[in-house]
Amino acid sequence: QVHLVESGGGLVQAGGSLRLSCAASGSIVSIIDMAWYRQAPGKQRELVAVISSGGSTNYPDSVKGRFTISRDYVKNMVYLQMNNLKPEDTAVYYCNTPARTIDWGQGTQVTVSS
Repeated sequence: QVHLVESGGGLVQAGGSLRLSCAASGSIVSIIDMAWYRQAPGKQRELVAVISSGGSTNYPDSVKGRFTISRDYVKNMVYLQMNNLKPEDTAVYYCNTPARTIDWGQGTQVTVSS
């Protein structure tokens, strides 16, 4: 069974940057598409970045140009570099597959102050 552990969140001022990490147990993570999601209070969980097993990436317009997803195939890690953060990026961030096939981790809180 694969377990996901997200880390790297924190409190940052608008315009700042954070780098989130997703550690996955099990080598299967290195050969499947992975994604980052976020959930703000009172809102549904939304997809913010996808990276394919081959390294192709995709982002919604809301974060395009500011967020970058990457992965380390050897360490079974997935990262989310977030630049020029905005208050509306405040949320709990999670990693999973694009089809949400892995049990959710605890997420990591990102708070952006204005």
